[in-house]
Amino acid sequence: MFETKVCIVGAGPAGAAAALQLAQSGVECIVVDKAVFPRDKVCGDGLSGKVITALNRIDPAIASRLKAADFKVNSWGVTFVSPGRHSLDVGYRPDYNSGNESHKETPIGYVCKRMDFDNFLVEEIKRRSEIKLFEGVTIDKYELQEDGYLVSGSNGFQVKAQLLIVANGAHSAFTKEVANITMEPKHYVAGIRAYYKNVSGNNADNFIELHFLKNLLPGYFWIFPLPNGEANVGVGVLSEAVRKKKMNLKKSMLDIIENDPVFKERFKNAELTSSIEGYGLPLGSKQRVISGNRYMLVGDAAYLIDPFTGEGIGNGLYSGRIAALQAVEALKANDFSATQLAKYDAEVYRVMGPELKLSHRLQKLINYPWLFNTLMKISSRNKQLQELLSCMFYEVDLRKKLAKPSFYLKLLLNRN
Repeated sequence: MFETKVCIVGAGPAGAAAALQLAQSGVECIVVDKAVFPRDKVCGDGLSGKVITALNRIDPAIASRLKAADFKVNSWGVTFVSPGRHSLDVGYRPDYNSGNESHKETPIGYVCKRMDFDNFLVEEIKRRSEIKLFEGVTIDKYELQEDGYLVSGSNGFQVKAQLLIVANGAHSAFTKEVANITMEPKHYVAGIRAYYKNVSGNNADNFIELHFLKNLLPGYFWIFPLPNGEANVGVGVLSEAVRKKKMNLKKSMLDIIENDPVFKERFKNAELTSSIEGYGLPLGSKQRVISGNRYMLVGDAAYLIDPFTGEGIGNGLYSGRIAALQAVEALKANDFSATQLAKYDAEVYRVMGPELKLSHRLQKLINYPWLFNTLMKISSRNKQLQELLSCMFYEVDLRKKLAKPSFYLKLLLNRN
């Protein structure tokens, strides 16, 4: 049996961020994952500006190594397309300008397969002597004892930890059975993903595309450009709507590709290069209790995915880092109580709460196509609105903007 101060269950982005931040803080930990890396993870594959921001805060050297990696394409933003086909380009930087070549030298967003990105983070974990990584171990038992958690898994694996950071994703048994957070169809998205080659009409600056098509509402069809002429293509729809409408998402996606007047042209020479696989997105459209006695939930296990864009990686990295910083405080105080760790919840929702609330409002807006079309039209002429949307993918500083009355005045008056 191993003993450690902190055990992290899950080595995806959130778990890796927690481990790397702990290492930076001089705290040893154990990380356990059921997979052996590299492994595939069904996802949209988009890395917004928040990813580089988070990695920079953990260790600028990690951010530099990601920037230099060759498994990704540089991406400068997101294209939103309303049900009425009104298009809005939002840069990952608030000052993005397609004609400004200096921006082309310093992209802060990327698109890459999760197999490559997650493996990159695992390799970063392996660089640190403070972190012990165990791959191919499935954790199936969590026993809270007086002095910590006893965690048991396959092949007789056991670890005793003073504190648990739970980062094992959307289907975490711990989230459901211990934290009592269950899947609610109105706060959950069903998604499918496939890889295609030779999709035409992609943005010159590799913007990821979210198309809010009428027959998919409240959901969207996406195209994310990847290296080597590939693209991540998929559909995400609120689970509540999938159930009510009895939707077959695979059929819906293929129908769009084959029959939509815009996409049948763009996919005319495209080739499906993978199977079509499904996954779930636990949304942060509802505030939850994400910590308790001797544990904190991070990433998808904490239900922190953006309700409007579906982004989870940036939020996962942010929450992992915040959990690690709170773990350091708990260790110093030798206090792992629910009251002590509630500070983690407070910080997560202080940092990400305004953004998640705004995204939830935008998600609700999708149910009213005429209103959503109007917003897209206004946004295309209003720099303040564009900047607001940009902040969702860059620095998480919406709380500062939304607290200023002058911001709303500019929002109403600015038409340039």
